[in-house]
Amino acid sequence: MGYYDDSEIKREKIKPRRNLLPLFTSIVSGMVGGALVLGITTFTDQQDQLNPTTNNRAETAIQNEDSTPVSTQNLSNNTNSIADIVDSLSPAIVGITNMQTRTNGDIFRNFSESESESESVKSGTGSGVIFKKEGDAGYVITNNHVIEGAESIEVTLFNGEKVDAELVGTDALTDIAVLKIDAKHVTVVADIGDSSALRTGEEVIAIGNPLGEEFTRTVTQGIISGLDRTIDVTTSEGDWALNVIQTDAAINPGNSGGPLINMQGEVIGINSLKISESGVEGLGFAIPSNEVMPIADNLMKNGKVQRPFIGVGLVEMSQIPAYYLHENMKLPENVKEGVIVGNVQQGSPADEAGLQQQDVIVSMDETAVTNANELRHYLYTETEIGEEVQLTLYRAGKEMTVTIKLSNRDATST
Repeated sequence: MGYYDDSEIKREKIKPRRNLLPLFTSIVSGMVGGALVLGITTFTDQQDQLNPTTNNRAETAIQNEDSTPVSTQNLSNNTNSIADIVDSLSPAIVGITNMQTRTNGDIFRNFSESESESESVKSGTGSGVIFKKEGDAGYVITNNHVIEGAESIEVTLFNGEKVDAELVGTDALTDIAVLKIDAKHVTVVADIGDSSALRTGEEVIAIGNPLGEEFTRTVTQGIISGLDRTIDVTTSEGDWALNVIQTDAAINPGNSGGPLINMQGEVIGINSLKISESGVEGLGFAIPSNEVMPIADNLMKNGKVQRPFIGVGLVEMSQIPAYYLHENMKLPENVKEGVIVGNVQQGSPADEAGLQQQDVIVSMDETAVTNANELRHYLYTETEIGEEVQLTLYRAGKEMTVTIKLSNRDATST
């Protein structure tokens, strides 16, 4: 099996879902693994009697009323030549370098004194695209996994100049991050296209920095191989089902965060993942622009994505021996799917509603829940902060319904 980490920072697997599952045994993602979730966390209390093993995502077309008009080329008429599209859009494509501090080994002095020296070094690289210019700032979209853990971020412009970037906001679940640079460095703003209008077989190109700066602004061509694919990924905020576009345009480590572009010169996706396995070719994935832009707007307004919050740690039923489920937790034998409450955060909506450790949640608002990922997905996509939801669960073998009023995580005491 092959691994690629597009950010060159960390490596982990992603799991294909649905019709991809029979084809591959390992999926490679640039996502960073983790346990913590916005409002739903993986239970990690090793002293708990369950003791599970925890598994640790232009005239510009996107100005708002407060935006400063940007004098940029309109790319939408460049439909005849890939070279023309590349020439027009390339100034909006940037390289991203994740800088982290490395401590050198001890330096002995007089055989008794020692000191450590630290330096900021390149920890990983990726790509990004300038999508907005507003006031004195230019804004860049990239992947969260490209900049996650960075102590500072460096952006390499079209002309090779390197400038500092400020992190505006990031969302690990959707693997989107927004950076800010000085507006004086922005000469072209990319048009953002409508990913819902894409058709399978449509030609696309990818521009990015595969393998780092040596191959900066590499252009690859392909087609839309599939739409509405769903890939299960593990991120630093928990497991998530990521909706993606499939393409056979070559995507390699370092392409993460770069744009997938249609033949009108519009960005219709942000490259994020690929499958790497012996004998497998041309299976790359991009996050659709129609899903990227709402997240980017939210990050620009709030610095993060506000999601409904429950306040429980979850344990997968598959992690608990069957005999314990039935003998100790008194779970009926006909209950085969659900997710176990591992802990309840004090002062959270779950705490106020009376949820308890070892409760087994089987549905939310009468929608079946078979695992933690499904619970998160329903919570984050089908509910809103302030709403009430009904959980059907089993406690000590008895079925019951609990009503929870969802809150904002920031408004809940910890």
